[in-house]
Amino acid sequence: MTTSESQELIARILGFRDWNVLAARINEAANLPVSAMRESAPTLYEAGIPLIPMRDLVLFPHMISRIFVARDKSRQAVERAISSGQPILIVAQRHGKDDYPDTLEALHSVGVMASVIDRQTQVDGTLKVTVRGLKRTRLIRLFDGECLAAEIAPIEEQRGQSKEAAALSSAVLDRYQAYAEVDYSALPLGSKARFSLPSIGDSSLLADTVAPLLTNSIEVKQQILEASDVVTRLEGLVELMRAGRPKAVA
Repeated sequence: MTTSESQELIARILGFRDWNVLAARINEAANLPVSAMRESAPTLYEAGIPLIPMRDLVLFPHMISRIFVARDKSRQAVERAISSGQPILIVAQRHGKDDYPDTLEALHSVGVMASVIDRQTQVDGTLKVTVRGLKRTRLIRLFDGECLAAEIAPIEEQRGQSKEAAALSSAVLDRYQAYAEVDYSALPLGSKARFSLPSIGDSSLLADTVAPLLTNSIEVKQQILEASDVVTRLEGLVELMRAGRPKAVA
């Protein structure tokens, strides 16, 4: 499959007409939140960032994912983010069976700011929302109103440009080849882009691209997300892939 064919397939899976439409939405969404945050920072933090708790998803920076939103407060959070031009905060809840995760104790302490690329209302009223992860952030406190919102604090990464990170990036790419059972040598010369994985020049981006591809539990992925030290994150990925895919429970 060529790169262009892969792009068209991704666009159709996400519900868009073609890759050009999806690319335009991604570029538009990637640019808006930054300016919105800079221009309205006091209001943004005073009012809180609209928040969606997720039962079965850990979103990573740069990751594009489709989520289904049925809870009323989560629907309100999506609408508020769209109408105000704000980003939205995606946070994994600690217990999937919790229908009202409205306290700090009910949510993991680290989530990801995301831009809303697209949303569609399903026949049953559920919202199908496509989001793009932007950056890690830490929850400070919650505001429980028409929608759940949070006061947040930025998370600074460490050792992203270190020699250790560069060496581990190479190890992650090699280990992923074995983990995914992909023979890169069999790919055409122009397609050896490691299945669109980033290069070792951006170790943080590489780690956040590989992590969602692993078939590990929500708890394990949350641990990777919470690692602000890039070297620690990469070491964790190597160990997980060395252990192989978790065995399915019969």
